[in-house]
Amino acid sequence: MSNTTWKQILARDPEEIEFHQAVQEVIETVQPVLDRHPEFERLAVLERIIEPERVIMFRVPWMDDERRVRVNRGYRVKMNSAIGPFKGGLRFHPSVNLSILKFLAFEQMFKNALTTLPMGGAQGGSDFDPKGKSDEEVMRFCQSFMAELSHHIGPNNDIPGGGLGVGAREIGYLFGMYKKQRDEFTGVLTGKGLGWGGSHIRPQATGYGVVYFAAEMLATRNVTLEGKTCLVSGSGNVAQHTAEKIIELGGKVMTLSDSSGYIFDPEGIDKGKLAFVKRLKNIKRGRIQEYVDKYSQTIYTEADTTLDYNPLWNQRAEYAFPCATEGEIGENDAYNLINNGIKMVCEGADRPSSPEAVKIFADKQILYAPGKAANAGGVAVSGLEMAQNRMLLNWSAEEVDRRLKTIMKNIHQTCLDAAANYGEPGNYLVGANITGFLRVVNAMLDQGLV
Repeated sequence: MSNTTWKQILARDPEEIEFHQAVQEVIETVQPVLDRHPEFERLAVLERIIEPERVIMFRVPWMDDERRVRVNRGYRVKMNSAIGPFKGGLRFHPSVNLSILKFLAFEQMFKNALTTLPMGGAQGGSDFDPKGKSDEEVMRFCQSFMAELSHHIGPNNDIPGGGLGVGAREIGYLFGMYKKQRDEFTGVLTGKGLGWGGSHIRPQATGYGVVYFAAEMLATRNVTLEGKTCLVSGSGNVAQHTAEKIIELGGKVMTLSDSSGYIFDPEGIDKGKLAFVKRLKNIKRGRIQEYVDKYSQTIYTEADTTLDYNPLWNQRAEYAFPCATEGEIGENDAYNLINNGIKMVCEGADRPSSPEAVKIFADKQILYAPGKAANAGGVAVSGLEMAQNRMLLNWSAEEVDRRLKTIMKNIHQTCLDAAANYGEPGNYLVGANITGFLRVVNAMLDQGLV
């Protein structure tokens, strides 16, 4: 892409920093593809793939428990449907804005392409914060949100799923309102309950897939997770099931976190301790600090936004699994990880590592898996949920897990093959971006100028 075109992109939406970072990373890594295909410039492939097909923004009025009317903003960013109907999660968090959702939808487009399942890329959500809200307040918000969103989604058009702040509770409320609005029972949402169209191991899929991908990476160096110390950030769904699978494969999980701070358990977080965390976060909706009250050997460190690094990443360990949120590993964190013996970083969150951190990992030859490849297990099993809904089937947990393992193994090999083919052997970021880019672009070109 020429400097003039890039300047035009920046000028069009100057405030969308997160989106620009995601776009810049992809452009830099797919340059070898553009060099091999000069016709892509004439066809404006980059300009077309960067611009969303459709962006929907709407108000969401709802009433709190004090009978005060609140108003939030809702979004759905439909990035690209070249390889299938739009598919991507919903995020309820105060930080949600158009830039973040465009970045997530852009990443989702490539992530979905990597699975080889027929799913386009989208993301949506709201600046609503479910934290601290009663179940009734969350229900009223979800119903108002879906009252508008239902006009723009459908099983053959756009299939949202869960995400940050959108778990089983929220999916249930959203689905109920969609069913009432449209008078139909269809697979329009993924992450549904097992009793009404959901899939086995969908809640576990993202975390399990992260660890399956990590195991494939380690196998290229003839090592395993057995006996290895691991840092895991976050304590939500992805972090919980990443930790669960690490423990199952013999690794030792040392940390978990939330927005209030992080815990470091020198004895390791075993299955029993993880079960406590699941009850704490999923049922009680408490803070990770409460872990210390039960397991006194644990060290708790409160979050400190004045620091230019995250103390969690300054613990000594061998493997790191950032599973909290985007941008949690900066330049200083990358150096702290390396200085403390980290040999692999496998992303469970979407773009948790800054561009500077990623470059440091590459320079120091750290095994690094970008989230668009490593955490694709979640959307892969969402795709399997969609398939089961269409066939009116419910596969066993063993069958879904087998398919998930196969998909993650194939994504890993595809990334390696593409990286080697374009002169960057072992670079999973380059391999993931090139593979996803080519699959989407080729489908777009097959379908004409639309």
